[in-house]
Amino acid sequence: MSRIGRLPIPIPAGVDVKIDGQAVSVKGPKGELSLVVASPIEAKLEEGTVLVTRPDDERSSRSLHGLTRTLIANQIIGVTQGYTKGLEIVGTGYRVQAKGSNIEFALGYSHPITVEPPAGISFTVEGNNKLTVVGIDKQAVGEVAANIRKLRKPEPYKGKGVRYAGEVVRRKAGKSGK
Repeated sequence: MSRIGRLPIPIPAGVDVKIDGQAVSVKGPKGELSLVVASPIEAKLEEGTVLVTRPDDERSSRSLHGLTRTLIANQIIGVTQGYTKGLEIVGTGYRVQAKGSNIEFALGYSHPITVEPPAGISFTVEGNNKLTVVGIDKQAVGEVAANIRKLRKPEPYKGKGVRYAGEVVRRKAGKSGK
């Protein structure tokens, strides 16, 4: 058995989980998320917990078992606490500023870059070089943060660019003069 997949998922107070066949919907104080469980895997409600089971030991069933349990657990965490991803802008003249719900970057290009948040995602800007992506869907928060980082990846010679908070950029020596 999968060590992760067989663990029961506790449902905290204030969270409502509904299972209708293969559809799992989680409703909490921060919002509502839903998931369609892949076909051989089954989710059941039992005494304030969600149990994820698999019918057999086929390779596909084993690989989906732990994944499904983790996805449901992430949804429960999302509707109670939410997810955040921090980004730092490093470089001379590189900055970010809030323009309503959108954000505008100056990243050394000839034009400013405006990013508008998708549904369920919000941005908070601290100073002019720190940005936080906030939302209840872990996958959406990570994807938006990755797309923002992709605007100007950190380069290895000076370390300029958009990086995750706490990310270590490997630096190269560059040319050596005579």
